[in-house]
Amino acid sequence: MSAPPPGTVGVRTPPARRVLRSVRAGHGFVAAYLVLLVAFGVVPTCYAVYFAFTDGGGTFAGLSNFATAARDFRFLSAVEHVALYLVFWLAALVVFVVALALLLHRLAAQGVSRALRFLYYVPGALAGAASVMVWLFVLDPAVSPIAVLLRALGFDTFSQVIAPSHLPVLFTLIAFWTGAGGWIVVMYGALNTISPDILEAARIDGAGPWQTARRIQIPLLRKWIVYMVILAFAGGTQLFVEPQLLSQASVGVAGRDYSLNQLSYDFAFQNNDVNTAAAISVELLVVGIVVAGVFVARSGFFDAD
Repeated sequence: MSAPPPGTVGVRTPPARRVLRSVRAGHGFVAAYLVLLVAFGVVPTCYAVYFAFTDGGGTFAGLSNFATAARDFRFLSAVEHVALYLVFWLAALVVFVVALALLLHRLAAQGVSRALRFLYYVPGALAGAASVMVWLFVLDPAVSPIAVLLRALGFDTFSQVIAPSHLPVLFTLIAFWTGAGGWIVVMYGALNTISPDILEAARIDGAGPWQTARRIQIPLLRKWIVYMVILAFAGGTQLFVEPQLLSQASVGVAGRDYSLNQLSYDFAFQNNDVNTAAAISVELLVVGIVVAGVFVARSGFFDAD
């Protein structure tokens, strides 16, 4: 009996059955995701595209539904509202999420990182509607726990707090409070992938915390930041729950057509015009895809480090 080749002693090849079982398990997980993706992603999208390019009788209508939406007197205002909200939302997300993640990373050595991660993530456990209801309570000077602060800022009534000019900032606060915690944890995890040797070399070279963050950590977080911005932009264009609930709570002060999603909802369920509503949805989809493509192309998202 011949001796085994050098270097193979003690190495056992997994049985073919075990390998096949692992492959099947992987296919099973992917198949479950694909079923949900097709059912709740691809099919509704195709359905919306069909309605966007047809009329009520199912006849091809070209771009007439898009023209109807654009001619509506509320359309440009809704575009401006969403654009302004996105500026505030994305700026706050990039600046404060990265800053808080860096702070969390520095505090990890002091034993308080775990508690802070939990506190950051707690607001994200609330559903969107529940989060808005909490903020409606906080923003009403009559019952708010920060009523002293609101009155010091000159706000004596709920209507003054939710004045139209304040809404982009208020929606940004609500969105940040709800969604930033998860991104802070993601950024913290990305910071942990940076080799300690690199950080130690920077410290030996005399780099302080600010220089280390600006020249090493933030550049290495670039792809994660781009990923966050893409998803946050897509989610921000879908602004609906916050202005819709605020409109109902303020008896129309905020307006039920503040955002494009609200306008689409109004077309579908108030005007019974599903085709124009679908056209607005398709426009949001196209804008999201184009912006994502620009970010990916300009940032070198898929380039090897």
